[in-house]
Amino acid sequence: MPLTAGLRDEENERINNILKRLLELAFVPDLLDTELNGIGLNTATLLEMTPEGLVSHLEKLHFDWQNAENFADFLSQFPEGKLIAKAIVVYEYIQKESKTFSFDIYHKIAAAKAHE
Repeated sequence: MPLTAGLRDEENERINNILKRLLELAFVPDLLDTELNGIGLNTATLLEMTPEGLVSHLEKLHFDWQNAENFADFLSQFPEGKLIAKAIVVYEYIQKESKTFSFDIYHKIAAAKAHE
């Protein structure tokens, strides 16, 4: 069932707030899991999930492009580069599906691939 504009805005704002908190947190698994639970994830499932499965999950939650980019930023900052490949897939998904070329995302993809 598609979300109405008002509910979509509320959902985007809720997701945006979760992502802001995730980006501000140091790597403390319990704190990350608390925030990730707000979008139906935890660190274990995030590590196990395929990149394509992750993109599908973001689509189900109606992530807008900005929230998807913020989430990819979070993935790229995950300790030991464990989620870099998933960040790249999310960035590439945004670049392809948004139908708008972004130099910022292009550079994020290049930087992530350099650290892969």
